[in-house]
Amino acid sequence: MKIRLGVLFGGMSVEHEVSIITAIQAMNKMDQVKYEIIPIYIAKDGKWYTGNMLKDIEIYSDMDLLKRYAKEVVLYNLDGRFVLQNKKGLFKRTIKEIDLAFPIMHGTKGEDGALQGYLETIKIPYCESNTYASCVGQDKIFMKQIFKDNKVNVVKYKWFFDTDYLNDSEAVLKEVEKLGYPMIVKPATLGSSVGIKVCHDILELQDAITDAIKYDTKILVEEFVHNLKEVNISVLGNYEHQELSVIEEVGSGHELLTYEDKYIGGSKGKIPSKGMASAKRLIPADLPNDLVNQVREQALLAYRALNSSGVVRIDFLIDMKENKVYANEINSIPGSLSFYLWEKTDKDYPELLDDIINLGIVDYKRKESKTSTFETNILKGFSGLKGAKGIKK
Repeated sequence: MKIRLGVLFGGMSVEHEVSIITAIQAMNKMDQVKYEIIPIYIAKDGKWYTGNMLKDIEIYSDMDLLKRYAKEVVLYNLDGRFVLQNKKGLFKRTIKEIDLAFPIMHGTKGEDGALQGYLETIKIPYCESNTYASCVGQDKIFMKQIFKDNKVNVVKYKWFFDTDYLNDSEAVLKEVEKLGYPMIVKPATLGSSVGIKVCHDILELQDAITDAIKYDTKILVEEFVHNLKEVNISVLGNYEHQELSVIEEVGSGHELLTYEDKYIGGSKGKIPSKGMASAKRLIPADLPNDLVNQVREQALLAYRALNSSGVVRIDFLIDMKENKVYANEINSIPGSLSFYLWEKTDKDYPELLDDIINLGIVDYKRKESKTSTFETNILKGFSGLKGAKGIKK
């Protein structure tokens, strides 16, 4: 019997389109014999849709057409069954029933634990990292604080709230400039290099902060790594067991890898279809053995520090002169699910997807084996609540 797999993608994030690319890549590589693949597209307005046409990337170029033919649905727990129910029409009938959810979301309200929290609430099994690991992995400030406490190297940084800057920009700038120029400004909870800028002087710093505030309430400013080489590695597993992919060296014509470097590539105005797989890269990275070992060791420390699960990609900055490796960020649901890194270890994309799905099932079974509630009712016979006597029996 096939596993009914609900693939969730899209979402209310600046990485909406990137999520579509990653999800369609994955759905096209999933084993059709093992899985009944049910696409669940979350539009930018937060409405959920399903329908087989959602597996075709071209449908997303005409949103009116998509909404006309896809079914608007809601996912909920119906007496232990996880159903997609039609939201429109006189009769709210069940369209599909699913066994397992596979979030393939990037950015806020999808990769940051918000969606995972909803899936936890309705008790549906799901793949990839849990609510906590997803939340921390999305917030670069939380992430760095936890990394530092677990012997993961991070660059020097400062952070502040948008209101701190709006109320007293002079004080914030004075503190931030202690890092020295150049420095990097980032919105704390975005990914895909959105809103990130390198600053060489006070004017660029002010412009970058103003831009970052458009996207986030928390702003991160980091020390710039000189003699820079950017590398990535993927980790697959859970807290018990981890596998490591090869290391990739990511190329760019800019000081840092941009959104365009990652996803647009040579698409020339067409809808991009390769996602992170289209970025310029060298696999394996051109690194001496000692740096390879540093990256691998730091990646395992970072993965376990966040209690991650499924597949992640961890991005590192290397100062080639100092031979020092710094963890830049973890991507709890990486672009393209980092399949191109696993292909170099002789794990093809369908096998990687099988592993992620199986890990989701294992994590769910383990979670269900733990005690989460007590059978006692502490409110039974309690009479101290004001107004309780007026409640009808």
